[in-house]
Amino acid sequence: MKRTAWAVAGVFLLAFAVFEAVKHGGWTVGALLLGLIGPDLTFLAGIGAPPAERGVLPRRVVPFYNAAHHWAGPVVLLVVFSFVASPAAFTLGLAWLAHIVVDRAFGYGLRTADGRQRATA
Repeated sequence: MKRTAWAVAGVFLLAFAVFEAVKHGGWTVGALLLGLIGPDLTFLAGIGAPPAERGVLPRRVVPFYNAAHHWAGPVVLLVVFSFVASPAAFTLGLAWLAHIVVDRAFGYGLRTADGRQRATA
C-alpha cells in the first residue's frame, strides 16, 4: 500500500510538472528535464571508483546521492517560488520532487554511509 501511495503522488507531481512546462514553455522544459534526470547525475561522482557489489553505491557518491534525493531541496524551491514568480524554478522543484517520489514508489531511498539502501519503516 505504501508504494502505491508513492506511485499515485509521483504520477500527480509528474503530470503537474509536465503541465507547467507545456503551459510556460521555454526554460521550463529544460527545468523539467533537469528535475527528472538531475538527481541521478550524482552517479557520475562514482566514475573511477572501485566497483562495489550490485546495488551498492561507491562511498564517495553517497553524500551527493542523498542530498539530491532528499525531499527538502525541492520543497524549498516549491515554497519559495510559489511566492516569487519563476515558472522554471517552480517546475524544477516539481520535477525534482516527482523524481524522488517515483524512486520511493520503486523502492529506492536514501543510502547508508557504505552505499546500501537504508531500511524503510
